[in-house]
Amino acid sequence: MILSRVKPALEGDTSSRINEKKNNNNKTKKIPCLEEYLQQRDYLGALTLLEFQRDVGEREEHADLWMGYCAFHLGDYKRAMEEYKSLTLKPECPPDVWVYLACTLFFLGLYREAEEAASKGPASLLQNRLLFHLAHKFNDEKKLMDFHQNLQDVTEDQLSLASIHYMRSHYQEAIDIYKRMLQNRDFLALKVYVALCYYKLDYYDVSQEVLAVYLQSIPDSTIALNLKACNHFRLYNGKAAEAELKHLIDISSCSFEFAKELIRHNLVVFRGGEGALQVLRPLIDVIPEARLNLVIYYLRQDDVQEAYNLIKDLVPTTPQEYILKGVVNVALGQEIGSKDHLKMAQQYFQLVGGSASECDTIPGRQCMASGFFLSRHFEDVLIYLNSVKSYFCNDDTFNFNYAQAKASVYSYKEAEEIFLLIQSEKIKSDEVYQSWLARCYIMNQKGRLAWELYLNMGTSSDSFNLLQLVANDCYKMGQFYYAAKAFDALEKLYPSSNYWEGKRGACVGVFQLILAGRESRDILKEVLSLLWSSGNPQGEYIIRTMRKWAKDNRVALS
Repeated sequence: MILSRVKPALEGDTSSRINEKKNNNNKTKKIPCLEEYLQQRDYLGALTLLEFQRDVGEREEHADLWMGYCAFHLGDYKRAMEEYKSLTLKPECPPDVWVYLACTLFFLGLYREAEEAASKGPASLLQNRLLFHLAHKFNDEKKLMDFHQNLQDVTEDQLSLASIHYMRSHYQEAIDIYKRMLQNRDFLALKVYVALCYYKLDYYDVSQEVLAVYLQSIPDSTIALNLKACNHFRLYNGKAAEAELKHLIDISSCSFEFAKELIRHNLVVFRGGEGALQVLRPLIDVIPEARLNLVIYYLRQDDVQEAYNLIKDLVPTTPQEYILKGVVNVALGQEIGSKDHLKMAQQYFQLVGGSASECDTIPGRQCMASGFFLSRHFEDVLIYLNSVKSYFCNDDTFNFNYAQAKASVYSYKEAEEIFLLIQSEKIKSDEVYQSWLARCYIMNQKGRLAWELYLNMGTSSDSFNLLQLVANDCYKMGQFYYAAKAFDALEKLYPSSNYWEGKRGACVGVFQLILAGRESRDILKEVLSLLWSSGNPQGEYIIRTMRKWAKDNRVALS
């Protein structure tokens, strides 16, 4: 029909007669009714039909109510709110509309207004469920329990209870309710909720299996496809997750409004923070995770102060929020040398790791390890890290912490192996990494590697600290040759210091090892050069003694 208007038919034209015949055939096609649109979950189509009927004066019964209903299910809560508000101004307004209005206000984040509107409606199961959720939002435990007691053993109330369990991180309790309700095979959407709970419990592969059953029946589900992408992100990488979102991006342009913001948010995460400032900041008050992911972005950019500014006023209610506040406080405490921030971080970690809901999860065990790490109880750190290490074989940050804990309990051989697994150039260039790796080399009788690590650093305050470590640790472990070289370098930097004494002792130590046959005679020439370069009178006697021994034993020094 549209084509015939774009290209008008000419009299006698064959194509004109064909188009006319098609148009006549189209007239016999039945226009879908409202109920058909609703059964197909095509709320956009239903809303379009209702608007058309209103424009031509063919109003559906309770059209205003249906328009609010469709707008609500499209995620257009503002439009739904306007429809319901207009209904409340009419004298024949059904009393239940106040509760419907309250639901839209709830989804808009206007919780006080939602409570006020709900109180104007009649007592009902829907009103009780809404007030139950509002009590959770207000952290009012007394009201929460009161409304909890009013819940009945009906589908809607049990779903509401499961959602509160989910939001309070009681994922297993939520799963138990969903599984009980899944005895009704028609409740297929509960598969998505179960999958979401398993995702939160870090069982990503189980989540995928449960989700696949639902997607076989509803392949265009926004929530399910997004969750599938998130599972891929956790199981594989950002590229795999983004590929899963491709189909969702295609359908979301004509589907649910909220999906567009959700997709933009998740794409930033999948792309490693690309576009974070442009996308996440406007979504801080729209998607709860946006603030947390923006904080993570700032941490990765080493902008610790900005991360702290963004999260300092956040009152944590979920394990993820407690963990992130702990991480930010650790970073800031280390940066500015604040024991208060480190103590606060330790408390956050212990709260999560010691909670009943998180103590057996991977993040919970990591939190306990982090808390013990800050208190320097490394034996306890390893108990928790050993229990989850199979999940982080290729995770550089985990291996960095794991290796430090191993080295702190003198397991230098294992620590060295773990340090060398790390691929991140940022970590490998860190002073802490280089210092610990050098110490492991030395303790494993590999002083040469520690010395080469210093040589590759260049000139900086970090290299000076590493040089001191090499000098002292090599001396302590009897690797006197590299201790002598390190003390010689220190002496050249600070001639008036007492590094001469360390170099003198190391050179004598090398000589003793040569006499014992544990060092090559060839290095005696270099040792003599080190002593001679100091110009210290104390070295003359040592030099004469070494030269005499070399002459007696036919060791060439030239």
